Amino acid sequence: IGRDLTISGEKINIISHGRLQVDGEVLGDLTGREIVVGETGRVAGSIAADSIDVRGKVDGGIRGSSVSLRQSARVTGDIVHQTLSIAEGAHFDGRVRRAKDGEEIKPDLSSARKL
Repeated sequence: IGRDLTISGEKINIISHGRLQVDGEVLGDLTGREIVVGETGRVAGSIAADSIDVRGKVDGGIRGSSVSLRQSARVTGDIVHQTLSIAEGAHFDGRVRRAKDGEEIKPDLSSARKL
């Protein structure tokens, strides 16, 4: 999702079975295998994925097996994880909890509606 792109609407849920990189703005929820929020990226919604790498801004909850907040990350919301790394300089405002089991953080990659 490029820098010049904004995706917004009611109950937006973007599901990716591969790698999804957000360099633009998403006002909705993201689900996938691997999600990267680039330095210019902004997500206002929840993120659920096996691997989550945040370099930009996230306003919402994060659920993932492996979560990384890089130096430029700005996160407001709770994080549920198996492994978490927070780089020096990253801003984080929320609660952190380690998942009790893998099923709790497993992303639901099934779409509600089949095309």
